[in-house]
Amino acid sequence: MHLVLLSAWTVLWFVVVEPHGGFSWHYLRTGGELIYQGPAGDGTGGLNLYAHHPELQMGPLSFLTAGLFNPFPEATGQFLAAALMSLLGLVILVLAGRSAAHYFLGTGTNHQRLRQRVLIAGLAFIPMWIEVAVRFGHLDDVLALFFTALAVRAVTRGNAAHTGVFLALAMDSKPTALAFLPLLLALPREKWLRAGLWCAGLVTVAWLPFFLGDPQSFAAAKFAIPNHPASALRWLGVGDPETPGWDRPAQAALGLALGSVAVWRGRWAAVVLLGANARIVLDPSVYTYYTASVLLGTLLWDVIGQRRLVPWWSWLAVLFLYGSVFAVPDDSARGLIRLAFVAVSTAYVLLWPVRERGGRGRGRRRPPARTDEGPAVDSGATPWAGPPAAR
Repeated sequence: MHLVLLSAWTVLWFVVVEPHGGFSWHYLRTGGELIYQGPAGDGTGGLNLYAHHPELQMGPLSFLTAGLFNPFPEATGQFLAAALMSLLGLVILVLAGRSAAHYFLGTGTNHQRLRQRVLIAGLAFIPMWIEVAVRFGHLDDVLALFFTALAVRAVTRGNAAHTGVFLALAMDSKPTALAFLPLLLALPREKWLRAGLWCAGLVTVAWLPFFLGDPQSFAAAKFAIPNHPASALRWLGVGDPETPGWDRPAQAALGLALGSVAVWRGRWAAVVLLGANARIVLDPSVYTYYTASVLLGTLLWDVIGQRRLVPWWSWLAVLFLYGSVFAVPDDSARGLIRLAFVAVSTAYVLLWPVRERGGRGRGRRRPPARTDEGPAVDSGATPWAGPPAAR
């Protein structure tokens, strides 16, 4: 029933937003045409794409996927892409729920309460997903977040190869997904190398041909956008009119550092939230579709990282990051709200005490006879104990 309700909620938002959507789809359509251009074009496509079009900041996998819609008339292709991207939002909710169910297997988790958490968090997640998928048409963000959700599912199952593959596909869709790489560390230590090799290999296969084909492709990494007055970056004292040269590397470094600390602290479910926080606190722009990555992070934290029935963080993110766009007219005040949300949510997921999945002890883990979420379904079950930092 919770999936039926979330499906209806998605259709409602799709119907409302789609007639005025596709704000940025032209970037994907152009990139999709150029990447398939090959030698028959004017020399600005194919492997020369990033050298001649540094404004196309999406990954090659996003352009390859977007190009599949180009045989259709432009309006039809945009509609079909928006419908597919909206569907992926529902798939992400299913993945989050199943990841949580598998992770809590044998700990006495009441799955009815878990479904309720997914429903309540999903009601906050879907509007932001429609924002990125339909209103803006950012296929790159959609694919990066979708593959990240698949990577989280693989982590809960302890599958090293799949974790590495899906994180690589996320980065091949959008480079900012690099901040989610600490999810690899949530695997058992002996699986790190296998996962890392799969990830590095697929990233190399996707990106290296462009840099070998035209060394000027590095220009795409230097592409600058205006530093908006409502950005948190302004509150940090950065008054540059455009993206400072150090900003993008700092975003990646901060996301990787925070995510690594989260895994070390046993809070691996917060990796995506912290990576998204690193982006919005240091990004010079304030596009509302950025909030979708934060909402994926809060969704994962609310259903996997803690066991409260009400997923507060998903709704707090919507109210403060999205609601403030309409309710707060002052740019500087909105920037302060963004900075405050990042600071408070980061401190909470890293420092606030949270309940462990189960008891601690040596040898084979035995789930508690009863928890506050209901009786254990199998007191003798001994499932995989999860990521080492969470034990």
